[in-house]
Amino acid sequence: MTRIDAKFADLKAAGKKAFVSYVMAGDPDFDTSLEIVKGLPEAGVDIIELGLPFTDPMADGPTIQLAGQRSLEGGMTLQRTLDLARAFRETDDTTPIVLMGYYNPIYSRGVDKFLSDAKEAGIDGLIVVDLPPEEDSELCIPAQAAGLNFIRLATPTTDDKRLPRVLQNTSGFVYYVSITGITGSAEAEATDVGPEVARIKSQTDLPIIVGFGINTPEKSRAIASVADGAVVGSAIVSKIAAGHSVGEILAFVKSLADGAHSA
Repeated sequence: MTRIDAKFADLKAAGKKAFVSYVMAGDPDFDTSLEIVKGLPEAGVDIIELGLPFTDPMADGPTIQLAGQRSLEGGMTLQRTLDLARAFRETDDTTPIVLMGYYNPIYSRGVDKFLSDAKEAGIDGLIVVDLPPEEDSELCIPAQAAGLNFIRLATPTTDDKRLPRVLQNTSGFVYYVSITGITGSAEAEATDVGPEVARIKSQTDLPIIVGFGINTPEKSRAIASVADGAVVGSAIVSKIAAGHSVGEILAFVKSLADGAHSA
């Protein structure tokens, strides 16, 4: 059982929904980023999504693209991202970390070396948005063999014919993208999301976590009420970009987490 599996088991036993937060590793700089990440569990975050900065993040809107640029300009690399995760693990051995990014940096490092290094650094799962199920032999299946969850995205355009293929080798949870488009580009609506979550649940026992378009505690609660939890990324990253203090950022995260947990 991975930390992700254990976390969902604990949440289910407590009758609670999950709150997942996304932050870009190294934004605005390594030390501040680490301070934010270390504060997330106390702010109510159940699972941390750690963005791996990349030069061509095609699924991401301007907010997260700019975060990646700031991170890269500050000297962040795949190695430094793993170093950040390792530093977090020095004081927290239970909160799951999902590394979210693109395949190119992983491919450049070499899949076997990357998986070994990621596992050693305390990474629990991967979301690699540009590897479709047809490429599962590239990374998904080796990752699962190495003890890492491989989390797949489902979207409003994932029809009933495609869905079984998407779910086939997915583990940990399913990330349902609530809107068509890039991150931060529209608002999620529970009335739209609910039926889609039910459709996916009819084909898998995995938890369904909904992200994209969630930016307030009220929205976090509404979305979590029709799913197994909510993910917030761009709204948090925007606070970092605006230069808010770590305390202010974590207070905002706590308000979002409280929203999801009250669902």
